[in-house]
Amino acid sequence: MRPTSIMLFAAGFGTRMGEMTQAQPKPLLRVGDRCLIDHALALAKGAGLDNIVVNLHYLGAQIQAHLATSGIQFSWETPAILETGGGLKQARPMLGDQPVFTLNTDAVWGNQNPLLPLADHWDPEEMDALLLLVPVTKAIGHRGTGDFVMDKTGRIARAHGATGFVYVGAQIIKTEPLEEIHEQSFSLNLLWDRFIAKGRLYGVLYDQFWCDVGTPQGIALAEETLKAAQDV
Repeated sequence: MRPTSIMLFAAGFGTRMGEMTQAQPKPLLRVGDRCLIDHALALAKGAGLDNIVVNLHYLGAQIQAHLATSGIQFSWETPAILETGGGLKQARPMLGDQPVFTLNTDAVWGNQNPLLPLADHWDPEEMDALLLLVPVTKAIGHRGTGDFVMDKTGRIARAHGATGFVYVGAQIIKTEPLEEIHEQSFSLNLLWDRFIAKGRLYGVLYDQFWCDVGTPQGIALAEETLKAAQDV
């Protein structure tokens, strides 16, 4: 069954943006003709998702005001930020008990909605999570090696320095296992490692461009990439 809920991660400090995020949260930085959070929201709505939750922490009131008329729910993380795993766990009552999409809000994508290949390949009988990946050689704006290696069945494991594939911030994940983790603030990497140990973490490749917008240089690179794609 295709998930109907999505979590947009928007609580981070955006420290790599330097002065650009001293008075404005990173999800409100503009790339092209819209804010980063609006790029992500368009993908969620374009995939037909009817339950959208955004987590908030750093300068979150600005994001809440920006999205005030969008009909989405907000999960405030106070007094401390909860990281991806803790944030998703806190938002479970809003998202429901079924598997959900999650999407980072600091990237731009090609013409294909990245949530659609996830939906097409999701198999809850075999998978506890399905991550969207690109080859490290095609990860625009990304520095470093790959995050995962993948076998012929799509099952993935940690790359440990291999070239591999980069996780691009979009996935479908079962949230019930979050209740087995008792820390308040933790990364989803903790859950992924448990899924890897059970052979239930899978990946699917995204065959269009993905551009990481984690630095000021990433904004210019993303805008160049978007313009090049529109000119084709």
